[in-house]
Amino acid sequence: MKILYYDCFSGISGDMHLGAMLDLGVEPEYLLSGLKKLDMDGYEIAINRDMRRGITGTRADVVLHSHEIRQAGGGVHGRSYRDIVAMLEKSGLPEGAKKVALAIFAKLAEAEAKVHSHAIDDVHFHEVGAVDSIVDIVGAALCLAHLKPDRILCSPVQIGGGIVKCEHGTFPVPAPATAEILRGIPVRMGLVPFETTTPTGAAILAACVESFTDRIGFTPEKIGYGIGRRDTEVPNVLRVYLGEMEAEIAEDLEIFDAMLVECNIDDMNPELYDGVMAALFSRGALDVFLTPIVMKKSRPAVTISVICPGEKRRAIEETLFLQTTTFGVRTHRIEKTMLCREFAKVATRFGEITMKSACYRGRKIKSKPEYEDCKRLAEENGVSLAEIYAAIPYVS
Repeated sequence: MKILYYDCFSGISGDMHLGAMLDLGVEPEYLLSGLKKLDMDGYEIAINRDMRRGITGTRADVVLHSHEIRQAGGGVHGRSYRDIVAMLEKSGLPEGAKKVALAIFAKLAEAEAKVHSHAIDDVHFHEVGAVDSIVDIVGAALCLAHLKPDRILCSPVQIGGGIVKCEHGTFPVPAPATAEILRGIPVRMGLVPFETTTPTGAAILAACVESFTDRIGFTPEKIGYGIGRRDTEVPNVLRVYLGEMEAEIAEDLEIFDAMLVECNIDDMNPELYDGVMAALFSRGALDVFLTPIVMKKSRPAVTISVICPGEKRRAIEETLFLQTTTFGVRTHRIEKTMLCREFAKVATRFGEITMKSACYRGRKIKSKPEYEDCKRLAEENGVSLAEIYAAIPYVS
């Protein structure tokens, strides 16, 4: 299984992404010939070798011919999202690349629409910025279609710091559109006092990345560096890995980022824990467990641990604040690895029971009955759970 991994330790922009893809091995001729299938001129791409803090990579700059762009009908208002979609759909781009480009532009337009309270189709891109974004986004889609990764992963994204000047004013980093695009994506801030992740770079990640994680669970085979425009103490580069993961393992494992939310409690009625756990599951918890501990002054206590998706973190924290005696929680980002499951019904003399099986390295390694089915049948038949379990035909 081919893995593409973005290491955004210094952020990502459209031109850094193009440079990294070319440095990874995408032929410039392939990229340039693909871009010619767009009904758009007024630009060229300058591709050069460059260096930042001793790291050599590829720099890809979109050079705009402003006069030609305005003559071609960009005008003061530039191109609308509706115009760009129409241009992409009627282009001669490969279907795979066209689909990815449309998905990236949709992320960008949705963010702009929300920030400025416009309908998505009415979002306009500045006459120069529109061409730049189209080249960066379609170029990204062409490169990804050429590399054909089976999975695309990414590190947490560095967004920088300081302030940024936008079309509508000056804002603290991240710019409003970038912040909107990155909702639900793990970010890091403050490495440098300027913007390191642009809306275009953020949109590429939001549309294409399957999972964000610090852990590289594959074998890197190629590494590409896309060189940015700044030269600072921290190398302004995007590092991208292309590697392999054993297909038989990858197909049997589901790996995703999650949050671990915990608190210690030494002053709550134990009878309340059952209701708290039920409330946590109803608010999106994937797992809830209690661990007995000893706190200060030798007080017996309990740690409530909750595993949840990142987007459910606030709901879980709110539940703990409202339904327990805790004054605070601690949260860690974790990676959850799960065996893929299969479900099948089996017949017993008491009724049907759902069996859950797990596979690894291409074979079934374990099976177990669903407890709730067994409990229900035991109650309906007036027998013990042990009798239900004994009646199940386990088939490996």
